[in-house]
Amino acid sequence: MGEKKKKNTLQDKNIAKENMTDLSEDMDEYGSTGRFHVNLNLILLAAIVLVLGFSAYRLYRWNKGTVDYHYDPNEQTTDFDVEVMDNLIPLAPDKREGYVDDGVTTILCLGDDPFSLELGENGLAQQIAKKTGATVYNGSFTGTTMAAQFASYNDGYILDAFSFSYVAKSLASGDFELMKTAASYSYDENFAKTAQMLSELDLNSVDMICVMYDGSDYINKRPCDDPNALYAEITYTGALRSGVKAIQEAYPHIRIVVMSHTFCHSIDENGNFQNGDRTDLGHGTLSHYLQKELDATMDVSVSFIDNFYGSINEDNYLDYMTDYIHFNDAGRELLAQRFADCLFPQETAE
Repeated sequence: MGEKKKKNTLQDKNIAKENMTDLSEDMDEYGSTGRFHVNLNLILLAAIVLVLGFSAYRLYRWNKGTVDYHYDPNEQTTDFDVEVMDNLIPLAPDKREGYVDDGVTTILCLGDDPFSLELGENGLAQQIAKKTGATVYNGSFTGTTMAAQFASYNDGYILDAFSFSYVAKSLASGDFELMKTAASYSYDENFAKTAQMLSELDLNSVDMICVMYDGSDYINKRPCDDPNALYAEITYTGALRSGVKAIQEAYPHIRIVVMSHTFCHSIDENGNFQNGDRTDLGHGTLSHYLQKELDATMDVSVSFIDNFYGSINEDNYLDYMTDYIHFNDAGRELLAQRFADCLFPQETAE
């Protein structure tokens, strides 16, 4: 029994030795480092793929921007998601040196249809008077524009005599002959009345001038600006700069406030409305005119009230307009309230 057990043990050892020899030969055949080398390549490849994938994802998210995944397409909101561009500049104290204040706040309104189409208690000028407690004069002319049509006055187009730069220069110089002569040819009797009022108004008693034209310059395709002629009166912003400068030089004590146009439409050759903020009639859209108007007011250091975003816009115009450009009573009241809130906050807070 002992010899048989010993013999079996030796056989088992021989078999184990043979198996180890075979395993060693297998490792020599495939290479002891070959399998490790293959695994390292796979790891490096996986790392490269991971880095490239992560970079591509980050680039995709960057291009998409910040996404609100809780957006509800059926949500109804009345919020107008823009920043209002008001720029209120107080009159420098040195501009009133030597000026004797009569204790009465007097405002002169200059512009076109927003002021001129309604002269009664629902008119914009009267609404401003009501909300501010000021004495308000209405020096507006229907159907006019900020910019003149022609570079020099043409008797065949009398409306140029009532464009902003012409009116401002008449006020600054005290010469109203051209305005009165042009008014005598107008079918609108209010032209002559307003021209006469302006000629008799003592500008030394005026504390503030409020200028507002609707989108008429845009609709009448007046050039918005000329970078090579910043004071060209045939451009929207050039006429504004020119008129403001004339008044500032003659009456430095008067604070000038420009109220921007609101949203409006133009009308195409087929009688269809065209969105003013999406339709370029040759010199930019309404928002382009707005930005250039703001720039011009900053150039001449006068206040700017943004009505395009801050008052009557694309979302609410149906509540405040009678047609593609003109205002109803509610619209004029809203504009007057904006003016009062910006410039007379103490009165509106009471």
